[in-house]
Amino acid sequence: MEILQGMTLLFVAVSATGVVLTREPLAQAIMVSFYGIILGILFFVFQAPDVALSQIVVGAVALPLMILLALAKARGHAE
Repeated sequence: MEILQGMTLLFVAVSATGVVLTREPLAQAIMVSFYGIILGILFFVFQAPDVALSQIVVGAVALPLMILLALAKARGHAE
């Protein structure tokens, strides 16, 4: 179990670094969604399934959707 926890922590660190290093807003929204899923898996591995479900809903669905809507609105005003 400790190996699984360590690997999950490593995946979280790598995906968080990927979010920070991504410069394109659309690609960053996709990376944030991936990061939310990985973070939800981390919570599940550390035996917090209720927090994991909340994280998946907010971090993998709601936040990227809000980012995409904001991008669409900003691009609509730019034209």
